Amino acid sequence: MVNPAGRAPGIVDNILRFGRLLRAAGLQIASSQIIDAVNAVTVTDIAEKSSFYWALRTAFVKRRTEQEIFDQAFAVFWRDPAFLKRMLTLTLPPTTAPPQPDQKKNLARRLADVLDMQAAHAAKPKSVELQIEAFESFSSNVMIRKKDFAQMSTAELRQAKTEILHIRIVREKIRTRRYQPSLRGSKIDLRAALRNTALRGPDYLLLFRKEHRLKPPPLVVLCDISGSMDQYARILLHFLYALQDNRKRVSCFLFATRLHNVTKTLQNRDPDAAITSVGANITDWSGGTRIGQCLNDFNQHWARRVLGHNAQVLLFTDGLDRDAGNGMERSVRRLRASCRKLIWVNPLLRYDKYQPIASGARILDRYAHAIRSCHNVESLADLAAALNSGAT
Repeated sequence: MVNPAGRAPGIVDNILRFGRLLRAAGLQIASSQIIDAVNAVTVTDIAEKSSFYWALRTAFVKRRTEQEIFDQAFAVFWRDPAFLKRMLTLTLPPTTAPPQPDQKKNLARRLADVLDMQAAHAAKPKSVELQIEAFESFSSNVMIRKKDFAQMSTAELRQAKTEILHIRIVREKIRTRRYQPSLRGSKIDLRAALRNTALRGPDYLLLFRKEHRLKPPPLVVLCDISGSMDQYARILLHFLYALQDNRKRVSCFLFATRLHNVTKTLQNRDPDAAITSVGANITDWSGGTRIGQCLNDFNQHWARRVLGHNAQVLLFTDGLDRDAGNGMERSVRRLRASCRKLIWVNPLLRYDKYQPIASGARILDRYAHAIRSCHNVESLADLAAALNSGAT
């Protein structure tokens, strides 16, 4: 690693602040990315604005959906027209002032919220003691539960993630083909009676009963992480973590153009570390969608391993397929035949007049046992309650 302290410590401080700004705006910025940005700027000719811009963008932007927020944050944070000269003379001050009204009008909502919070924090006197009134806080929680994920600010998304992690998921038990001893069972356990007679003699002929054993069925989750599902997929990862943490025998898969098994990754005790690891190891996030091909890969390589014992399948997708449903009907039909229930969870159901017009959506509408929404916290809580009661 090149030590930039001898050349421009002021640049290092401001790059660190810029990385924190991007992290607060929703980008997954790791400490290693900040170090890469510092090294890239150190070996770059910062007298050229374009070179400085591309050095930071290469280090901080990993997905296509992050480019717009980065560009807006770059324009606001480094907006001083003499910033190059200031950096060269190591006199660039920390940027804490909010953007001008005409600039803020075109900003992404999450970035604007972060800048407003930073400006309010900088302007607040340190001697003032903040007192929080908890009156009518219930109505605020109700609004968060009913609000669409796509319309939430950064603070609201943070609160929604906390609500999702606290959704109670109780294992619904179904009857299996195996038996267990029972005093009031409907069937006579002849083997147990003969075994007891052989051990204790013919004078101890007792009547033993048995009943079917109840056991929670396996749950398999297939989540679409394509560009059309990007706003909801990041929130659904927290719901998948809640499923993985509260239920046994849960298998989680993500798909866009390829299928990814993330079951073991979500078993980390730290939810933030688990979800960050999932996003870092997937290269086709927010890309195109090949639902038919991914479901076919699942049927060929994973179905026999995870779909036994009357498993339930949750399919999170909007049904928008890049291949226009090519090969999808055969895969969905086989998936339905291999599981106990196929539940299609579609965020587009937030629209009252939604109709499955796309070819992939029509196929899913035809073969799914049930269709549910996943656009807010309340819909996810209803889905968890349906899984608990077996009403799906």
